[in-house]
Amino acid sequence: MRWLFAARRLRELGILGMNRRNAAYILDHNPRSRFPLVDDKLRLRELCATIGVPTPDIYAVISRPSMLGRLPELLAGRRDFVLKPSRGSAGRGILVVLDRAGDRFIRHNGEALRLEDIRQHLADILSGLYSLGGRPDQALVQYRVQLHPIFEPLAFKGIPDVRVILYRNEPAMAMLRLPTRASNGRANLHQGGIGVGVEIETGRTHHAVQHNRFVDAHPDTGVSLVGVTIPCWGEVLAMSRRVAAAVGLGYVGVDIVIDAQRGPMLLEANARPGLAIQIANAQGLLPRLEAIDRAWAARSMAP
Repeated sequence: MRWLFAARRLRELGILGMNRRNAAYILDHNPRSRFPLVDDKLRLRELCATIGVPTPDIYAVISRPSMLGRLPELLAGRRDFVLKPSRGSAGRGILVVLDRAGDRFIRHNGEALRLEDIRQHLADILSGLYSLGGRPDQALVQYRVQLHPIFEPLAFKGIPDVRVILYRNEPAMAMLRLPTRASNGRANLHQGGIGVGVEIETGRTHHAVQHNRFVDAHPDTGVSLVGVTIPCWGEVLAMSRRVAAAVGLGYVGVDIVIDAQRGPMLLEANARPGLAIQIANAQGLLPRLEAIDRAWAARSMAP
């Protein structure tokens, strides 16, 4: 019977569970026909170009195995770049190159790769190893985002990003995701990254968790995680709204990075955003979603 009391307590706290998220928000508000648009980074990038939303430059698209023989040509003159699958998810298959030393490529963690290692990684991407549903994929060679100075003491060998959950095109909750040593420099909570709750109204951080446990300082740098103001916060929210409206999904997660020179850029959008953002904020999503419903209903009834 303990699970009944636990479930009741979660409802009292306004926690949105997976079943309700799927039935009441994803199923009711996200047309399946729009999923391919956000699941494919190339298609989403094309959409962003039409609505004026910046995205990281794409240097090359590798769409078939025969192109791997031209790899030296495709990477010529590139000292730093990112390789990623077009249909990947949860950060899988992303490889970050910071520099080149002779014929070796230096990863964000200091590992040196041969050209053959790069070729094999691209072949894995093309085979669908990292794609949704294991379908054959395309590989992107992309601009490497430059770390914003505000995040230098808050990130370990990686680039933070901001996740915004939008409902009916309105921001409902946000978090900053920070890379750590445990996550191997990736801003991925499941791999040991830090989720930091962000106040929608101000863009200030107020609560942080790692492995679902509260932390008040970054474990690798010792810097406080609370009270930091996200740069360009107004632009981040405006960009999130624009993307949500354009993709046609009523409940969507939008991931944005803030480049040192170029400012906010869209990384990707997610038709099935996870629920860990509630832990990062120490608050449930349901009260915010219900408030947006009430405001939407009031506008619909206005003369």
